[in-house]
Amino acid sequence: MTDRTGTEGTRPDTRPPTDTPGTTDIPGTTGTPGTATGTHDPVFSVRGLWKVFGPGAERVPGDPDLAALPPAELTARTGCTAAVRDVSFEVRPGECFVVMGLSGSGKSTLVRCLTRLIEPTAGELEMDGEDVLAMDRHRLRELRRHRAAMVFQHFGLLPHRNVLDNIAYGLRIQGVPKEERRERAAAMAAKVGLAGLEHRRPGQLSGGQQQRVGIARALAVDPEVMLFDEPFSALDPLIRRDMQEEVLRLRREEGRTMVFITHDLNEALRIGDRIALMRDGGIVQLGTPEEIVSSPADDYVRDFVRDVPRASVVSVRQALRPARTGEETIGEELAPGTPVSEAVTAVVRGGAPARVVENGRCLGVVDAERLLTVVAGPEADAPRYTGRGSAPDTGEAEGTRNGEAA
Repeated sequence: MTDRTGTEGTRPDTRPPTDTPGTTDIPGTTGTPGTATGTHDPVFSVRGLWKVFGPGAERVPGDPDLAALPPAELTARTGCTAAVRDVSFEVRPGECFVVMGLSGSGKSTLVRCLTRLIEPTAGELEMDGEDVLAMDRHRLRELRRHRAAMVFQHFGLLPHRNVLDNIAYGLRIQGVPKEERRERAAAMAAKVGLAGLEHRRPGQLSGGQQQRVGIARALAVDPEVMLFDEPFSALDPLIRRDMQEEVLRLRREEGRTMVFITHDLNEALRIGDRIALMRDGGIVQLGTPEEIVSSPADDYVRDFVRDVPRASVVSVRQALRPARTGEETIGEELAPGTPVSEAVTAVVRGGAPARVVENGRCLGVVDAERLLTVVAGPEADAPRYTGRGSAPDTGEAEGTRNGEAA
């Protein structure tokens, strides 16, 4: 049996900008890996990954006819279930990569494949350029102990140990001396807001406090990447929001790479830099929250995002129009990543169009009409202007839509 112990590693020194759209990940394409931006290699690189359960599972990925079958028909013909189907993506250093989908979509199976807690059936899987599928037992144990840490939905705490000992458990497995591990565990308890509760046992804690212990235990071993498998789904809404804030705070402070599994769209939009939306084991769309909300790949995604408050997710880039004479020097100044909801406030407050400025250059302006068009949804979208080149004779220029070249 393979080792399934918690983990450690060295986190990257830099993070990619979180408001930069994933230009290499075309929403709606399945099996096309994204390319990490900048000079850093991806933390995880996944290409054509399959996990098939059932008799003769290995023949499914290699047979185009079987691989193309719908889930129910595949099961009827072969007795197999394809939990993960031809999935490809990359996780960039420092980003929070969210995998989202309904129950049975394959998201939890996928995250367990990343450290081979579940063995993939076919495909390629690399971590920091190293072939994970080729790792022997010793190397795989080191990956799980020192490079990737898992935070589970049901906490996974040892009921007979107190908070401090639970946090220090991964360090104990690593062979860290007692005094050092207790010191590091106490520091992690304070970091996640558990100071003063170190000697309580899990049964004496609330659900939110227990999950903080789980997060602290993962952080204590200083992993390169943290893997969250629906960690907050069992929590009450208010506690859930507090824990989301905790994850966001830890990302701001540490810049740690995260892979986060959830079935909650609002949670995904709130914490994710990019989102892979899964259905029937495959990725139906991969992109930034803004890309997914403003340009859904198909009707399935469109139904998912139908009730999302677009103004809180979509940026003013989607509402740009060219500045008319005099408008480049008046009105409030906004960054390109400013949410439309904030831009509406600025336009109302200033009583004039607001300027969208990047690196000292005015990309264009947004006014009440353009902002309301974006809020109304894709059906009402006017042509978009990116702030490049001159506007056409209509006074508005068609700019870059997600997944299209400028």
